[in-house]
Formats: sequence, C-alpha cells, structure tokens
Amino acid sequence: MSSRGSSKSSAELDEGMVDRPPLRSLLFVPGTRTDWLPKARAAGADAAILDLEDAVPAAGRLAARAQVADAVAQAAATPAGQAGRMALFVRVNPLDDWTGAEELRAVVRPGLAGVVLPKVRSAQDVRLADRLLGWCEQEQGLPRGEVALVPLLETARGLREAYHIARAVSRIAYLGALTAPGGDVERAVGYRWSPEGTETVDLRSRVLLDARAAGVPCPVGGLWTRIGDLPGLRAFAEQNRSLGYEGMMAIHPSHVPVINEVFSPGPDELARCAELIAAVEAAQREGTGAVTFEGEMVDEAMARTARLVLARHGAEARVARTSSASRPQARDVQRPPRNTHPRSV
Repeated sequence: MSSRGSSKSSAELDEGMVDRPPLRSLLFVPGTRTDWLPKARAAGADAAILDLEDAVPAAGRLAARAQVADAVAQAAATPAGQAGRMALFVRVNPLDDWTGAEELRAVVRPGLAGVVLPKVRSAQDVRLADRLLGWCEQEQGLPRGEVALVPLLETARGLREAYHIARAVSRIAYLGALTAPGGDVERAVGYRWSPEGTETVDLRSRVLLDARAAGVPCPVGGLWTRIGDLPGLRAFAEQNRSLGYEGMMAIHPSHVPVINEVFSPGPDELARCAELIAAVEAAQREGTGAVTFEGEMVDEAMARTARLVLARHGAEARVARTSSASRPQARDVQRPPRNTHPRSV
C-alpha cells in the first residue's frame, strides 16, 4: 500500500481540526482481553489502548478484532459526560499490507477516540493512514478528523523525521517518544537503557520539541516496564513531566494512579497559579507590567501559563484560592499591598 502527495497546505491542515482533551494516562490492554477494560477504568486511566498488534498472536487477530469492535460500540453507548468515562484507542497493525486497513474499517466507529499506528517511518505513512481513516469516518457518518491518529516512532528514521510526521496531517495528537527497555526504539537507536533515563533524555526532548513546533496537542511519553518498581516509575514520570510531556502510556493498572498524580497539579500548585494571576492582574490595573511574587519577578507571560494550567484541569481561580486558605504558609499576594512591588518592564 502506498500514498502519494506532497506536504499539505495550512488550509488543508486546518480542515477537520478537532480539540483533543489532555490525557494523563493511556493504558495498554490486549485486544483479546477486552474484559479487562473495567480494571483499566477502576484504576483511573484516562484512556485505554486496545492492542491488536504485539499483544495478539497472528492466529487470534480476527477474533480480537471482533472483540475490540464490540468494545468500541459499547463505549459509544456511554454518555459523554458520565463520570469515569474512559477514552478508547486501538493500536492496529502497520499499514504495510491489508491487515491494518481491515482493522481500521472494523474499529473506526462512534466511540473510538483514536488509532495508534505502530512502526511509523515517514510522513507518507501518516498521510496514508489519514486517507484511510477519512474513508472510514465517511462510511460511519463521522465528521472528518474525529478520530485522532497517534503515530508510534519506533525506528531511527521515524524518530529523525518526527517534525515532518507531526505536521503531515491535522488529526495527529499525543505524539511523543517511547523509550522502553529492550524494545523497538532501543534496538533501532542502540542506546543501553537505564532506570535513570539519562541516555534517552536528549531523544525524548527532541521529539517533544518537534511535536510542539508542529502544533501537536497533548504529547505523551512512556514506557515503564518494571511492574513492581513504583518509585522508579514515579521518577521517570516526573522526568517526563519536567521535560514538558503531558502524560504517559502505561502497561499495568498499578502504574495509572502514580502517572495520574505526577501529571496532575496538586491543590498548592493550583492555588499558586490563581494567586499569581491575581497578582499580575492587580499590577496591570495599577499600570505596571510586572510584580514581585514570592520573591520572583512575574508578568503576563507567567500569568498566561498559569491560566492554561487552571483551564486544562478544570479549576477556577476562586476554587484554588479557597483551597489555599487552609495552608499554613502565606504568599506575597496574600499579604498587605506593601509587600507586592510593581516594576515596570
């Protein structure tokens, strides 16, 4: 199977753009075990990835495909606003032959949040996937671009071409670098995995920068394969969050609560965001562009970042301020005005 065509214009990239929700945790579930979905939901996973690729032996793929299609149909019957509703993704097989295309036609239907495409090597691969998804969406009466596309960069070429892959089609989301030990990426690049992740920091950072520069929403990383090592998982997740990732893929339900906690701001962080916004806005009303806040100079750029944090996590400034009232430490903006020092910039 092949796809022809050059890079899309800005207008074509904008066509079918869909707002994608942030996802902290995306838990892999074998396509043969859709009965495990309640466990994924109970663990608190924001999304489950039903796997039709590596987790399913070739002899069982047809049966697994039918199970997964049924699970997606059941997800469509769950009200969108229902508490605990979990997004469903499906990892199909590579589009090197008709197997992957047949899987797309079986699973693309109402209830499917996205498709995870493995072994992506170039922008041509995602353009082909985009065309096939578009046809499937039309067949199912879905808006074009409804189904997100998550390319997995598991080859050296794919990692090298991350920016061009990310810009190729508008439905791409949740793109990032997956650096599990002993897997496709380690084999392709040749690094020696360590729990500290120092050997892949540059790789994860570069792919993240490519995704951000291409405008891809909500990049996620992964994976942590040591099931019982939750402290190691936490350290790896915190490192990914520090780099700028917004979530992680996971392989075990016990990992989900740790990942969710790491990629969620706590009450103190939300309260600080609200207070920072209040300080900057107060300074602006007084005709100044910057203010000293907790010993640091902050201005509108920092306030925009704080507003984004609150918006993404469904928090309003008044809620954060209420939660901060019980904290023992005072912040500069809660003190008398003499302790807040406007400075012009």
